[in-house]
Amino acid sequence: MVLNKINKFKTACILYMLFFSITIFAQEPADYVNPFIGTSNFGAAFPGPIAPRGMASISPFNVAGIKNTPMEKDSQWLSNPYVNENTFLTGFSQVNLSGVGCPELGVILLMPTTGAVEIDHLKYGSTYSNEVAKAAYYSVNIDKYKVKGEFTASRRVGVSRFTFPKGQSNVLLNLGVGLTNEEGAMVKVVSATEIEGMRSVGSFCYNSPEDAYPVYFVAKFSKPADKFGVWKKPAKYNGVEAQWMGYNGKKRMMENTIKTVVGDSIGSYFTYKFDKEETVEVKIGISYVSIENARENLEKETGNKSFDAVYKETYNEWNEELSKILVEGGSKDDNTIFYTALYHTLIHPNTLNDVNGEYPVIKRSKIGKTNGTRYTVFSLWDTYRNVHQLMSLVYPKQQSDMVKSMLDMFDENGWLPKWELNSTETFTMVGDPASIVITDTYMRGVRDFDVNKAYYAMLKGADQVENNPLRPGLKDYIKKGYLTTNDKGPVSTTQEYNISDYAISLMANEFGDKDNVKRFKNRSLSYRKLFDKNLNLLRPRIANGNWYEPFDPASGANFEENVGFIEGNAWQYNFMVPHDINGLKKLMGGDQAFSAQLQKIFDIKQFDMANEPDIANPYLFNYVKGDEYKAQEHVKRLVREYFKNEPKGLPGNDDTGTMSAWLVYSMMGIYPISPGDPIYTITAPMFHRVTIKLDPRYYKKESIVIERQINNGGKINSIELNGKTLNSFFISHDDFVNGTKLKVIQN
Repeated sequence: MVLNKINKFKTACILYMLFFSITIFAQEPADYVNPFIGTSNFGAAFPGPIAPRGMASISPFNVAGIKNTPMEKDSQWLSNPYVNENTFLTGFSQVNLSGVGCPELGVILLMPTTGAVEIDHLKYGSTYSNEVAKAAYYSVNIDKYKVKGEFTASRRVGVSRFTFPKGQSNVLLNLGVGLTNEEGAMVKVVSATEIEGMRSVGSFCYNSPEDAYPVYFVAKFSKPADKFGVWKKPAKYNGVEAQWMGYNGKKRMMENTIKTVVGDSIGSYFTYKFDKEETVEVKIGISYVSIENARENLEKETGNKSFDAVYKETYNEWNEELSKILVEGGSKDDNTIFYTALYHTLIHPNTLNDVNGEYPVIKRSKIGKTNGTRYTVFSLWDTYRNVHQLMSLVYPKQQSDMVKSMLDMFDENGWLPKWELNSTETFTMVGDPASIVITDTYMRGVRDFDVNKAYYAMLKGADQVENNPLRPGLKDYIKKGYLTTNDKGPVSTTQEYNISDYAISLMANEFGDKDNVKRFKNRSLSYRKLFDKNLNLLRPRIANGNWYEPFDPASGANFEENVGFIEGNAWQYNFMVPHDINGLKKLMGGDQAFSAQLQKIFDIKQFDMANEPDIANPYLFNYVKGDEYKAQEHVKRLVREYFKNEPKGLPGNDDTGTMSAWLVYSMMGIYPISPGDPIYTITAPMFHRVTIKLDPRYYKKESIVIERQINNGGKINSIELNGKTLNSFFISHDDFVNGTKLKVIQN
């Protein structure tokens, strides 16, 4: 009896110690984030710190100079400030974009050096080692100078900490280098601890240079410099004038001056002479309104806070946001790719307004002001497919503010946004995606925005034939039902207009506007006029209505230009009619013909995981009874093949979180299959249990649980909602968020 008590006591002690150790070493969701994922394979992510929806961000800048060829910023179309394979560092940029397809920002480069001041980035650049990247933190050793750089950020302020060896040390602030070659800057040393200035940016996708705009900054240093200065390297003249210009093209070093310097290749330096190892912290506040606002952003957000204090606050912000979805039962790599993907979806759209609410309006005719959040970076051709649905489900207040931002842009510009960036409408890509996003948001129950204005704005974009920047070719589209080869990407653009028109028909129905329900529903089906029954594919028509010849369905793969489609080909676009899959099945000859054609895309290697038009394809097998297992097999295979815990762990450009959102949904086992329609289709979750916390301001329940029950690990045998069998692989958004548990049972 005594022995049994001793054994029980020992067992209890062991269990207590095990529980204690698990509690001590349990990882928070933010601990799983690996910002290196997507920094290779053209993922266009950067590893440096940013706060959720942050304006300021810091990235190591390693894409300048011949030593980084072939992934050098001017050697090809490169849209990221950092490439994992590169080895030559020229600074740390303070404003950056994540997962975009065109170069922009990547400016205001901070660089620590030692010894004599050198201002040529190709000479002061260095190799680097011992990189560490996690949520809200990045560090690296700069080999040439034996300096350690550490970086964190608040929403509008980047914070750097440099640990210098004994001797002369310098902090350079280079305004002459950026991801694009847009020119123009201003800098002024205010005191031995402060610099202010401006850098011109713009020319997204190397177009619309007239829309270039300023980003303002204020930099504050934790230690006063022993010496400071500014530099300027003017352009070199080659004509007669050069004969009497003794200073022609020569660098100008201006020591201990507080005068304002303007130009293209300019910068400033702070120099220290240390008797022992020392650290210097640099805080850089950012604003798109003014230097004064940049200074206020810096003071209000970081003030006298230490580097460690700022890091802790931003880490906690990330952990709070990422903890809105809790996953259980996955491997460490599963958790890492999942939470890193969720992290990537929370970068863009990002904050544009300053702490005082001010922001530049579209076209920068005046300064606006908001009491909420003005969002920017709307890559809507990508994100309308899944990112905004994820926001409505998990972060509905953010999604509501995004819609309000879109409607403010309509007030300012006369049009809903298409691809908006820092209050510049780039009109990049095709279609009218904002209408889809707004409708989808409304249909999922997030309705605290001006719905009447939204509906009016949608109708204007859909019906105004003349001078319509959202819908080029609208006259032909309304008259014929499709765009012809006289317009860019006529087939895919027709499909995009169809999806938008379907969304408008849904909104019209909510308003009881029966005429527009019918009109836009009919318009949404006009893709059928481009369906060639002999090929079971969509193909372009010329102006007289005849088929375009010669037609190669594979032309357009790997983003090559072709006549019928934008960034894709006939195979990749063939099923991009999410609102009319049953109609497409009839066109193709029924369920089995539809399924066979869908499978053929995978068999002939025409499916492109990095391409938005076909990313829903694996889920379309759920529309064919008996073939749902193919959706489960394809989704699982694609996750394992394309998403990994390594720098090349994205299938390509993240497209401001679109690929990452696909992964988040796929690992949870649901997908928003038809933009605008508040429904999800179901596949096998990749975790044993997923808990989605719901915002009580928008939803009645505290959370919804997705649970997987594996018997032999095969295909899904049954699906239950709150213990009752769900006789479908589809579930409405309302049923889902008002449920308690969605249980997926696999044979």
